[in-house]
Amino acid sequence: MSILIDRNTKVITQGITGKTGQYHTRMCREYANGEAAFVAGVHPKKAGEDFEGIPIYASVRDARAATGASVSVIYVPPSGAAEAIWEAVQAELELVICITEGIPVRDMVVVRDRMRKAGSKTLLLGPNCPGLITPEEIKIGIMPGHIHRKGRIGVVSRSGTLTYEAVAQVTALGLGQSSAVGIGGDPVNGLKHIDVLRLFNDDPETDAVVMIGEIGGTDEEEAAHWVKANMKKPVVGFIAGVTAPPGKRMGHAGAIISGGKGTAQEKLAVMDACGIKVTRDPSEMGSLLKTVL
Repeated sequence: MSILIDRNTKVITQGITGKTGQYHTRMCREYANGEAAFVAGVHPKKAGEDFEGIPIYASVRDARAATGASVSVIYVPPSGAAEAIWEAVQAELELVICITEGIPVRDMVVVRDRMRKAGSKTLLLGPNCPGLITPEEIKIGIMPGHIHRKGRIGVVSRSGTLTYEAVAQVTALGLGQSSAVGIGGDPVNGLKHIDVLRLFNDDPETDAVVMIGEIGGTDEEEAAHWVKANMKKPVVGFIAGVTAPPGKRMGHAGAIISGGKGTAQEKLAVMDACGIKVTRDPSEMGSLLKTVL
């Protein structure tokens, strides 16, 4: 079992005619069950064409109707990415994964508000995220597939690079992953740590979770309190940005300490108090995990 996606998932690529969309669709298609998973692309002016055998449709709605796809992945440039998200939401897809980096914050505020007012049930992952993977079944996004192995450890992270680091350590220990989810580091996004932890908690084939956060905001603290009250499985954690000076953005747009809130030390203290085993050294995530199993 897995969370969000599995070998039966059918995927639409929005932005399939661009260089980035084509490259990563090809890489994902070559991974595990991807040949059957990636069933359509979208471009309003290139309907009827194809990319390496993947048919292109004029809209997400048309692509869904023709293929039965339930998930889309977005590689549309920043200026049009929020509208691409909204198009997928209007097509009533189950999950939209937005890889695009650099979407204006105002655009994301508008599209999130439209989703809320519409009562949308579509889940949004990202933007500015690496995607997600159920190892040896399907990957959607830009993560390197070769470091993943099927197993029983869930990984959820705001940082793409640290997602890969945690996955590599878990694989090296011979444990493998049930699913690995990169939620992205933008200030206005979709799924949060707490949402993914809920899914892992309910997944009978996930035994423990690695949770990676960053400075900025309070999402990790809220997730930690939820873990203390609800989580039935062990969680280990790491927060990037211990040495970040207040007021300076580090890496992601959401990684900024403001008014003394959102520091790594504050997050780590709350996580530790809530029963999450934490480390201040990213090279120790795997060994720390091993101690709680």
